Amino acid sequence: MAANREFVRLPSKWILEHGLYSFPWRNGGAGSDNIAALMALTVIAHKADDETGIARVTYDQFCDLTFLSRAKVSSGLDVLETIEVVERQPDDARSTFKLADYSVAGGWAKLPFKSMYAFGSIAAFKDFRLRKLAELDALKLFFLLVAMRNNKVNVALIGYDKIELYTAIPRNRIKTAISFLASLSLIYVEHLPSRESEHGTANAYRIVWEYRPTITWEHGGELWRMQLSSGPAQGAQAALLPLRLGDEAAGSGICIRYKFSRHTAVAPMMLVHRPQGVL
Repeated sequence: MAANREFVRLPSKWILEHGLYSFPWRNGGAGSDNIAALMALTVIAHKADDETGIARVTYDQFCDLTFLSRAKVSSGLDVLETIEVVERQPDDARSTFKLADYSVAGGWAKLPFKSMYAFGSIAAFKDFRLRKLAELDALKLFFLLVAMRNNKVNVALIGYDKIELYTAIPRNRIKTAISFLASLSLIYVEHLPSRESEHGTANAYRIVWEYRPTITWEHGGELWRMQLSSGPAQGAQAALLPLRLGDEAAGSGICIRYKFSRHTAVAPMMLVHRPQGVL
């Protein structure tokens, strides 16, 4: 495991085949076991060998990285093994795990790695108490957004209906799950013009690799992304450079100033410069 990697490979076929249905909320400890399972899966993916998908993780490491007790780690691992997302390896069943259906050739999504850590642990997990339904909903949604993320623009474009379809999270709980993930800085929410309503907006969910505020919008049938050339303080105005889908070089295109919010990039406030031929 290379400590400076931005992402690791996570097999995603099981997510797209409604595998997140296997993590329901139940009272009596089963709900918290499912939260622990997704937390443990994050660690296993982060520790997995890039070629084989095999991870060697001790219980002490699980506890240090997730803030879970040994008993809860054990319960979470049992869940992962039961639903066949993780396989125990015969050489050392207590500390060697393989991500099921792992293949370098394809069928995987980019799970954030480096950006999730602070002071040797997964920072977001410090706020988990394993007693709230919103925590389980948030983790299920996070894994779905990772699986649905568009590689070129680092956003997942998915509506509430499909979120409910893939996760079994009821529609009336989705907004809370989104807010929870945003509060942990695991995702940023951007607003795009809705395709269904002339004056409406649709959410795009940006997975956090590192803190680089952006605006994404659609124009002329293409998805455009505006990215900060340098990070401003909250509430400041900032110059942005657009990157069209597939563009490699920054610096070509329009420059816009807009009001910046920590978790949500809002609409541009003023067009500063538009080179000839752009838009």
